[in-house]
Amino acid sequence: MKRKVFTVMATCCFLALGGAATAHAQLAGTTLRAMIPFDFSVRGKTLPAGEYEIKRITMAPDGLIISGVNNREHEIFDTEPVSRWKAPNRGEIIFHRYGDSYFLSEVFAGGEQAGREVPVSDQEKTLRREMASNGNKAEPEKVAIAVY
Repeated sequence: MKRKVFTVMATCCFLALGGAATAHAQLAGTTLRAMIPFDFSVRGKTLPAGEYEIKRITMAPDGLIISGVNNREHEIFDTEPVSRWKAPNRGEIIFHRYGDSYFLSEVFAGGEQAGREVPVSDQEKTLRREMASNGNKAEPEKVAIAVY
């Protein structure tokens, strides 16, 4: 009986620590900035290449906003939790690349295993189907951009 209680307590502690890491990865007010050298899509909207900031829009980690630093472009989008086995040393923004088309995919703060994942858009799903039907590789290439 003591062993079961210990196991349950240890599991609860582990889960609580994991939740704290996820919350820290995108603290309210934390801004990630990156120079994105290509046009890209977020939720079906294409944003031009340039310098962008990503930050939370509320205390909840689900909603993020990406805003152009030197232009008025921006997009608000929902995310889901995602984790890696190894935390990146620096923050990263991950894109899915299909030929010349880029789609925002994941956002990671530096030193954190937990990040945020952007659900695949209808536009990206359509592109995957078209590529697969043409006999091309349907899985995207992942492109990582470092944040500062």
